[in-house]
Amino acid sequence: MTIDKGAAKAERILAIDIGGTGLKAAMLSEDGEMKSDRVRVPTPKPAMPDALVEALIALVQPIVETPPTHISIGFPGVVRQNVVLTAPNLGNEYWRGVPLADMISARLGGMPARMINDAEMQGLAAIEGSGIELVLTLGTGAGTALFRDGELMPHLELAHHPVSNKGRTYDEYIGNAAREKAGAKRWNRRVQKIIGILDTLMNYDKLWIGGGNAAHLKFDLPPNVAVVSNEAGIEGGAKLWHPRSVRETRQLPHFNQREGALS
Repeated sequence: MTIDKGAAKAERILAIDIGGTGLKAAMLSEDGEMKSDRVRVPTPKPAMPDALVEALIALVQPIVETPPTHISIGFPGVVRQNVVLTAPNLGNEYWRGVPLADMISARLGGMPARMINDAEMQGLAAIEGSGIELVLTLGTGAGTALFRDGELMPHLELAHHPVSNKGRTYDEYIGNAAREKAGAKRWNRRVQKIIGILDTLMNYDKLWIGGGNAAHLKFDLPPNVAVVSNEAGIEGGAKLWHPRSVRETRQLPHFNQREGALS
């Protein structure tokens, strides 16, 4: 795993947002300010690891003329220790055990890289840091991230939990394919239902809704629910390198909890 031990300041962060439909990237300052254009290309089909890495490297070439000091990656699946465990919208059979962060880092000069779930990275840009905050992303599928007082909680794959009386998962119920099949009105009713279910399940203080399909919401949201800018998936990449924004005990195996420093 590529590990940063704090020697280099995160001055230029290459933030990469990997989606089932598109690949996006931008260069950020440590405060999340855009330092380049936001670039985008379609996700390769099939989205096998080598093909996706090649597409990403070609995508970022125009914005890495000044090399990044750090790399942040949001990935649509379960990620642990910078390694992909699942990638349901890209193909689990291709992705299990793939050290994607290291693969991208190696192609970009060995810069330190961190990778988390894409909804989690979007959440880092949206959350206020107080109470229980839940992120729901509406895109190819439905992503979720949970925070408590600004700290990222262990990832739950709610998108693959059955939610309807027909046994459909969140992905199948409110994902993009469901929106296209059911139509705008029925899809909006489904999302409204899901918001109520998540409120009952999580008792969140705030729900942040992001992803490309958030723009298709046509009903009045509850007072504690807000839509996040579609750029948050990129902007959260800066927060990934802030101290304690993501518990480093989950990212770096040599973090000393008692001393609060890397050993």
